[in-house]
Amino acid sequence: MAAEGDTKPKELNLQPSESLSASGHTKCQDGNNGLVVDSPEETFSPTSVIFFKEALNSCNLSFGGSVSPTPVRQYEFHIERKKSKNPKDPIAIERLNLMNMAKLSIKGLIESALNLGRTLDSDYAPLQQFFVVMEHCLKHGLKTKKTFLGQNKSFWGALELVEKLTPEAGEITASVKDLPGLKTPLGRGRAWLRLALMQKKLSDYMKTIINRKDLLSEFYEANALMMEEEGAVIAGLLVGLNVIDANLCMKGEDLDSQVGVIDFSMYLKDSGNSSKSTEGDGQITAILDQKNYVEELNRHLSASVNNLQAKVDVLEKSNTKLTEELAVANNRIITLQEDVERVKEESSYQMESNRKALRSDAAVPVATDGQSLGETRKQLKEETLLRLDVEKELEVQIGMKQEMELSMKMLEKDVCEKQDALVELRTQMEDIRTFNQQLTHKAQSSEASSKQKGDIITGLEDKINQMAGTVKQLESSDMHLVKQARSLNSAAGRLLQAQP
Repeated sequence: MAAEGDTKPKELNLQPSESLSASGHTKCQDGNNGLVVDSPEETFSPTSVIFFKEALNSCNLSFGGSVSPTPVRQYEFHIERKKSKNPKDPIAIERLNLMNMAKLSIKGLIESALNLGRTLDSDYAPLQQFFVVMEHCLKHGLKTKKTFLGQNKSFWGALELVEKLTPEAGEITASVKDLPGLKTPLGRGRAWLRLALMQKKLSDYMKTIINRKDLLSEFYEANALMMEEEGAVIAGLLVGLNVIDANLCMKGEDLDSQVGVIDFSMYLKDSGNSSKSTEGDGQITAILDQKNYVEELNRHLSASVNNLQAKVDVLEKSNTKLTEELAVANNRIITLQEDVERVKEESSYQMESNRKALRSDAAVPVATDGQSLGETRKQLKEETLLRLDVEKELEVQIGMKQEMELSMKMLEKDVCEKQDALVELRTQMEDIRTFNQQLTHKAQSSEASSKQKGDIITGLEDKINQMAGTVKQLESSDMHLVKQARSLNSAAGRLLQAQP
């Protein structure tokens, strides 16, 4: 555009011309060193003019008298300059200050949350300050409504519009209304902000209500932050908060009677103090990480100890079972040995009786003797077979007894090793507990030192403020002395002129 040297923002008024050129191309007049493109009798901000210019360029329209090669409908736009807004408008300054504070609070919250590396809770100071700043932004330019109890001024009504425009927000509104401790619209609005942040939809909901200024005009003045461009900027900045995780418990909080005061000291620290505080925070986070690691290791060790204890219990049960089986096997071996002895005695007695029968029956015929001899031999074979079976079973039982004794020794050795491992694990757990206690003491000492450093920083800031006040007083006294010197010089000059 033509008026490039003018740094002040200008509002442009564009009026379509009634005449069209014969060539069918767009013609733009350059008047008063400026080109303005606007709809009839409407006023656009500088950003609107930029968007309108891009739309014209996309339609092959030309600026500064140049001709586009494609034939389009011809319009003629005329530029008129209007006076810019008053830069000393206090409401505009308030909007700018609130937008800058929102930028600082969002930036500080994102950086501190990423450095912290864990889920944020309600006691986190940057998160509390962010909610306070958002509350001030939403309160700016609110209309006062008269009720039976007096005048009411709350942003809860504007937030309730989100439920009508976005059905997803119905859950948040319903949960806010179901909270038992909330009695005022201000407390409900604060709870709504916290739930929207946890849902990671705060930016989307703010954009939704800011785009409907026709509905917001019922709750806000025309020059309020939510009705101007600063509100859209804040809604865009809130997108960055989707990278953090927050877990806020609102049942115990008194959101109705909280006093929202912005703590400017969090954003006005110098670089040296901020670097020291960041180093201290880094040390605290490192100690907390070590503590979490040790606690996790302690949990793993306790779980392994429990597993080993369960295995030891199983081995003890199997050991008792094997001892019972060994006792049963010993009893069986003893009974088998008794049976073998009894069979031996019976066989020897039978052989003696057979010999006596042979001697006494020598006069018996041969056929009878042979028949009795065959019977005795057959009985002897049966007895010998029975004896061999008993001996084999005895050998098998003896082998089983030896194997069971060997397994018992191995089990006893394994139990001893497991008990030694349990003792070592318990000593390690004791060492870890002592180390954990040392880490907690270090964390407490570091927190105390950080608090002391913060107190020192606040004291230094107070001294700096006092020194700045004294400097201002000295400057004022210096100016007063200069004025007195100038008056004395003028009086001396008059006296010299008055002398003949």
